[in-house]
Amino acid sequence: MNSEYRTLKAIPVSREVGAEISGVDIAAGISDEQFSELKQAFSDYGVIFLRDQDITPDQHIEFARRWGEINVNRFFQPVETHPQIAEVRKEPHQKANIGAAWHTDHSYDQIPAMGSILYAREVPELGGDTLFSSMYAACDALSDGMKKMLLGMRAEHSSRHVFGEQAYVDKDVEDVGGRLGNTGAATQDAIHPVIIRHPLSGRSALYVNGDFTVKFEGWTKAESQPLLDFLYQHASQNEFTCRFQWQKGSMAIWDNRATHHYAMNDYQGELRLMHRITIQGEALGAAD
Repeated sequence: MNSEYRTLKAIPVSREVGAEISGVDIAAGISDEQFSELKQAFSDYGVIFLRDQDITPDQHIEFARRWGEINVNRFFQPVETHPQIAEVRKEPHQKANIGAAWHTDHSYDQIPAMGSILYAREVPELGGDTLFSSMYAACDALSDGMKKMLLGMRAEHSSRHVFGEQAYVDKDVEDVGGRLGNTGAATQDAIHPVIIRHPLSGRSALYVNGDFTVKFEGWTKAESQPLLDFLYQHASQNEFTCRFQWQKGSMAIWDNRATHHYAMNDYQGELRLMHRITIQGEALGAAD
């Protein structure tokens, strides 16, 4: 990983993924040189963390647009005055949180999201951390035989079973009500390589996740599940991960092609309110 920058400082938070960035003040303005280094740190570390950012929703949107086109989430409740921003909210009386399983955002889109920019508006006194796992490290740690097999494979991803009408049959609708919805829009299906060549770094990364991957192309679901379960468990090994403790004003910017993330649900009875903007990506090609 490159840790030499002129306009900011990057301190790794684990061996495989994540760095805290200092010297950046979004509200005060970011020069082109500093933004270029911020993007380099994003590529180097997979996820970068900024502290003590005091920004308005308009500044959040302006900052996000420097990264690329905003991919408006179809299923999250948007901020009423700023529909480009999705609310990731859990009220004190609600039991379920959003994102409580290892996943990557928007892999169900044929052109999946490049990254997500999550900003903490209100956080519990303790708890509500987010874990991140490196899909570079997960891929590198596979055996040669496994990698050789997976390199020739593609997997099917879908939004239907997560956000569609049927997904809510076994859920407490009152608990998720007002946070997730628009079930009729859950019609996305996509096929992506199981091991991608990352468009920024050029590295090989594992690209299946427990929320949205349905099965391998040409395989049945029953045939696919044991191998998928192995890959999910493999990808979430502690050695590949870092853990971020949120504070009000903290921001995480993560690469959806290079990481998985997991939102802890350990703050019952407290409010956690985050604002998320997702950035459009590009079609993913297979690693060689």
